[in-house]
Amino acid sequence: MNDTASFAEIVWAGRPTRIEYQWIAPARSSAPLLVFLHEGLGSLSMWRDFPERLCDAAGCRGLLYSRPGYGRSTPRLAAETWDVDFMHRQAHEVLPALLEALEHDAQQEPIWLFGHSDGGSIALLFAAQHPQQVAGVTVLAPHILVEDISVSSIEKARDAYVRTDLRERLSRYHDDPDSAFWGWNEIWLNPAFRNWSIESEITSIDCPVLAVQGHDDQYGTMEQIRGIARRLPQTELLELSACGHSPHRDQPGPLISAVTDFIERHTKGDKP
Repeated sequence: MNDTASFAEIVWAGRPTRIEYQWIAPARSSAPLLVFLHEGLGSLSMWRDFPERLCDAAGCRGLLYSRPGYGRSTPRLAAETWDVDFMHRQAHEVLPALLEALEHDAQQEPIWLFGHSDGGSIALLFAAQHPQQVAGVTVLAPHILVEDISVSSIEKARDAYVRTDLRERLSRYHDDPDSAFWGWNEIWLNPAFRNWSIESEITSIDCPVLAVQGHDDQYGTMEQIRGIARRLPQTELLELSACGHSPHRDQPGPLISAVTDFIERHTKGDKP
């Protein structure tokens, strides 16, 4: 676990909720703020040193946090299940509440979003809902619809959690690994989730978008990011070879270079 993290208190889902968070390079007070949104089994600490490397390369400040149910944030209640709109609620309720608790006015100082997998979807939903608060979005292996490959891999993850040491490994990053795993796994495998899509909702995004996908991603195909590009002509695509579901782990060098260039160009107001 990350011992340098702090905690913010918000009210969410009708109860006080603790959010684990960490600033990167807060002394860069006039630099762009890059907010990191983790994957479906991720947490603040699972990013490891990547956010610091990216912020140093791009000259940014950073904000990492663990969503409710993950890391050292408040876990799910024992009987709590997530609904089909769980990513919408993170984008429309949790992130705005966290920014308010941390006294960051994104209306006055728009943020840059960096989301991975479910976090990428949440980033897109936030940018669609709050266009004046977002300067740009980078998404890694985002989901804009549910594909068969996603469901198949999530079924395999369920078997691994039950039959292997996956639970033990996740306990290094989550105070309550069952909260993190089953909240994510059960809703993704719920038949009601099979028709989930944000394809129409993202069309209101007007900020620059960098969409990244690995050719070997076991959780999604290139249709995820190409579908974004068809709907948002300002999208820049980065398709990476020798890369699975986690480009920041599999191809950190090319990714850092691409994101740094993306932020620099659009901070200066240049167009792709």
